[in-house]
Amino acid sequence: MFTSRSTLSAKRIMTTSALAISLLSFNAFATSPAHPSGENQHMIISQTFNSTNYQTDESTKMFPAPKQGMEQHRLILPTLDNEANYMVEVQIGKTQLVDCNKHSLFGELTEHSVKGWGYNYYQVDSIKPGPSTKMACFDQAKTETFLTIPGTLTIQYDSRLPKVFYIPQGSELRYRVWTANSEFSYSKAK
Repeated sequence: MFTSRSTLSAKRIMTTSALAISLLSFNAFATSPAHPSGENQHMIISQTFNSTNYQTDESTKMFPAPKQGMEQHRLILPTLDNEANYMVEVQIGKTQLVDCNKHSLFGELTEHSVKGWGYNYYQVDSIKPGPSTKMACFDQAKTETFLTIPGTLTIQYDSRLPKVFYIPQGSELRYRVWTANSEFSYSKAK
């Protein structure tokens, strides 16, 4: 009886070990593949400040401090060899629990210039619930969804100065980098 218990215990340990190894292997394969160009797609550094924890440095001293109820988001872009081939796409919105209807937000993104410096920054003064469809969702569970204000901002990649945004507290700023992977084609008259 003692040997069968130890055999059963050994089988459990081996099964548990095999399961743990397979789960770890699966997790290793479940990660995102490397970008074909070899470039790190998570290269942008994001910093967020509000009126109470605001800090400045040499590259952002000319931008205004965030007002009460607002946050300053800074996107610091690392230097790349050919920055003309890159763009940064920005979306501003909120993650909300929504039903099966299509929901939207109201908000206006405006571009401002720092007086005396000529540097640009972007601002959304308020974000409010927008219209939604009125379908009957019955007992369908609500899901967490990122809702955006109208429009998407696409800006030229330029690492010389951080990209600065002012948005209401509780809002979110999402961003991603676009790359031109092909050469120009030509169209000319014969």
